[in-house]
Amino acid sequence: MMDVMDYHVNIFYSEDDNGYIADIPDLKGCSAFGITPEEALKELQEAKKAWLDAARAEGLLIPEPRYRPIIYQAIGGGSNLA
Repeated sequence: MMDVMDYHVNIFYSEDDNGYIADIPDLKGCSAFGITPEEALKELQEAKKAWLDAARAEGLLIPEPRYRPIIYQAIGGGSNLA
C-alpha cells in the first residue's frame, strides 16, 4: 500500500474551524481536521487508509498520485515531490 507521502498533502489553517485541515487532492473527499498541523496529518493518514480500503471494497480504481501545485508546474520539470 502507498504511504501518505506518495500523494501531495495540503495542510492549512481554518479560522472557521479553529484548527488545521489536511487533504489529499488526488483522493476526492479525503480530508481530516486537527488542532495542530501534526494532528491533522496523523488524522489524514487514518482517513487515507479508510478511503483506500473503501475504494478497494467497492472495486473502484485507486488514482495514481498526479496533483502538483501550480507553483511547481510554473517552474517546469522537476520532481512531483512537494
